[in-house]
Amino acid sequence: MCNASGFVLLDKPSGISSRGAGARVARMFGAKTFGHIGTLDPMASGVLPIALDAATKMIPFMEDSSDGKKQYLFSLRFGFETDTLDTSGTEIANTGFVPDEKQVLSVLPSFIGKTAQVPPIYSAVHVDGRRAYELARAGKKIDIPKRMVTIYSLDYVGRIDDSWQFRVVCSRGTYVRALARDIAEKCGTLATVDMIRRMQTNGFDIKDCIKLDFLENLFNNGADFKGYLKQIDFGLGDIPVQNLDDKQADFYKHGGFIKTDAADGMWRVYNNKHFVGIGVVSDGVLRPKRTI
Repeated sequence: MCNASGFVLLDKPSGISSRGAGARVARMFGAKTFGHIGTLDPMASGVLPIALDAATKMIPFMEDSSDGKKQYLFSLRFGFETDTLDTSGTEIANTGFVPDEKQVLSVLPSFIGKTAQVPPIYSAVHVDGRRAYELARAGKKIDIPKRMVTIYSLDYVGRIDDSWQFRVVCSRGTYVRALARDIAEKCGTLATVDMIRRMQTNGFDIKDCIKLDFLENLFNNGADFKGYLKQIDFGLGDIPVQNLDDKQADFYKHGGFIKTDAADGMWRVYNNKHFVGIGVVSDGVLRPKRTI
């Protein structure tokens, strides 16, 4: 164990929850606390940034400093629907109807831009103070209101047997399972997702991620795996930098306000290249927002 704070860019495998994957990473690095940026369904795989110990304090700022765009590859099978809208669920309806490629391609442009989407009942959306999936598992009837999401691009990639594959770039809050359901509805049928893979999120790309089994193999064999731990300020590049001298930094870290000529807004605060935290400038005064 290396007992260090920072970020691990994980390629989460299918078949494990985001929290379960985060816990396994935290154990390897000896972290007492952990969090993750965004959540992937257990059946989904792909980019999942894991924050360890002090880095968890940076999660809100990393989310706010990015454009929030996410890219997914997903595939679906037409003609039936499950309660979860993916193949992990129980079939609840079957039309047997599979549209042709021309029909599928004709409906895709209608999703581009801002669109109202109803999240799946098996989702983490809050309904009356509880998670929707908790109510669904308890057999409660759920009425989830629509919410506005943005679809930047939606492309048909190809077909392998009865599995149709698509690529989507969308805003945070978009549910791929719901998108698949809505594509099918516009084609006059039903659909169930059989694969979801997140390729990009919050500026992080799948090519920069490490697979969980590879990381665990290094750990179990006593190999050096610490190089996969990114610095606490990793991913905050869009937030400008404010440097403090030793005296200022000590005063600031104890809650002190610092006079500055910097523009109003959020700043990354450093002392001799050491990351101190996030501050906010207002009316010529730098105030601590979150210190490390």
